[in-house]
Amino acid sequence: MNILVFGKDGQLGKAFQEQLQHSSFQMGNMIRFVGRNECDLSDTSQITNLLNTFQPRLLINAAAYTAVDKAETESDLAFAINATAPEVMAQYAASHEATLLHFSTDYVFDGFKQGSYTELDRTNPLSVYGKSKEAGERAIQHAFFDDSQGQYAILRTSWVYGDGGNFIRTILQLAKERTSLQVIDDQYGVPTSATWLAEVGCYLTIDGEKPKQFTSGVYHAVPLGETNWYGLASLVVQSALDACQQLQVSPTAISPIPASGYPLPAPRPMNSCLSTNKLQIELERLGLVSKLPHWNTPWDEQVTAYVKQLSKN
Repeated sequence: MNILVFGKDGQLGKAFQEQLQHSSFQMGNMIRFVGRNECDLSDTSQITNLLNTFQPRLLINAAAYTAVDKAETESDLAFAINATAPEVMAQYAASHEATLLHFSTDYVFDGFKQGSYTELDRTNPLSVYGKSKEAGERAIQHAFFDDSQGQYAILRTSWVYGDGGNFIRTILQLAKERTSLQVIDDQYGVPTSATWLAEVGCYLTIDGEKPKQFTSGVYHAVPLGETNWYGLASLVVQSALDACQQLQVSPTAISPIPASGYPLPAPRPMNSCLSTNKLQIELERLGLVSKLPHWNTPWDEQVTAYVKQLSKN
């Protein structure tokens, strides 16, 4: 089958390139990765032409407008990429017996809930970025609502890190330059490896040379556990020191501060924790949990492994 992956230059897109190199996914499949140079996602005609030419049976949308603060002043572009582009992909998939795998965000929630969010909880995004991602979710669901010939999965995730700029790399760089750091300790979520996320996405949607049949819908996809930015930063610094990186900062030199002490243009949800029970049940139904080597690996173990790998580079 033809597999089309949007967003090849982002952290998630690069992770999919790595995952789809495995023989179990390549056999009998033609895979194409596209980035901004190949397809401008703010131009619906380019998306449509690409889809009609390549005719994918599986569309993986790993692309997004992710400049959260910049989106407050670039709302048209954010909505074009995060809402209109996924709608075009969904309309194609729904009418061509194709599968769409799309990624969304914890920022569709306002963060006021106590405990982890489920897929049934009401969305209420605080930022333009969150609103654009919510609009993308709704557009996809609407496209598949009536007599769809295809299927879709929207995987909501949080705090993604991988091959590219991210919070972990920023902390490591600052820890080399400064003797102390201040990090927010009252915003909670789950750091998610792009590699882990791409692995889950591939196993959920690919069955040899055809799409895997799963239950269409929204799923939360994050590793086990939860933390705050301060806890993540402390673990990152300690892991780097354990890997013999030369830093000026130790975990004891990191000070926790409230989010109010570090104001940003776009408001963030204070609680971004996501329950993955629904996805767990679906993966178990499909017999996939045993095939996913890192499904039950907690976030902190994955972050530690990531930092150690960065130390080798």
